[in-house]
Amino acid sequence: MSLSSSKCIRIAALSATGIVLSTQIAFAQEPSTRSPWLNTTTSRVEALAVLQTLNANLLSNASATLTLDRWCAAHKLAPEGSKIVAQRARGQDKPADQRIRQLLNVGPSEPIAYRHVSLTCGDRVLSEADNWYLPAKLTAEMTKALNTSDIAFGRAVQALNFTRTNLTAKLLWAPVSEGWDMDGLLADETSSRSLPPFLLEHHAVLKLPDGTPFSALVETYTDKVLDFPVPRLVSQ
Repeated sequence: MSLSSSKCIRIAALSATGIVLSTQIAFAQEPSTRSPWLNTTTSRVEALAVLQTLNANLLSNASATLTLDRWCAAHKLAPEGSKIVAQRARGQDKPADQRIRQLLNVGPSEPIAYRHVSLTCGDRVLSEADNWYLPAKLTAEMTKALNTSDIAFGRAVQALNFTRTNLTAKLLWAPVSEGWDMDGLLADETSSRSLPPFLLEHHAVLKLPDGTPFSALVETYTDKVLDFPVPRLVSQ
């Protein structure tokens, strides 16, 4: 190998080393984001209180849509006057199984429609919902609106004066460990950097005023329901 060739190889190697070092430095300098709800013991307890408040609001109201309308406005998650909009996912139908038919109290031949939507507040997706419903229990106008627009289900059928029977309500993420009020937080509870994508899940049935079921729901609420600042008075 000639001297010039050896020198070229050394220069190339040094250049490659420089690129690696530069890349490592760049990665080290990238800002590290952390959810403010995870920063302190107080903010974690506050996150639990906020989630339980949302949970109670949802459980005590017939329409998740109208509850999210109020949540969106109260926490300024979108421009003033924004309403919940349903972004429908098409081509992902889930046929009603025997359990859904039992919940809706219909036989195997009764038509059941399916709708999967992302309920958005401005540009934030607050909930993903699976909805199996009985078109025969709705008006023609309601069915048309559900099939041709981005209207949320609860808003489309509001005139039915429906009630809601909650089947299950489950926290998918616990900001603090069980027994935190007596034992304190575990050390590893302050190490996570981001919220999980889904925080809360509800299963419910909507019913007409006479008690007839017409919709079975699975609603999963996202981390965007907490996408607002931790209250100053309780942050550390």
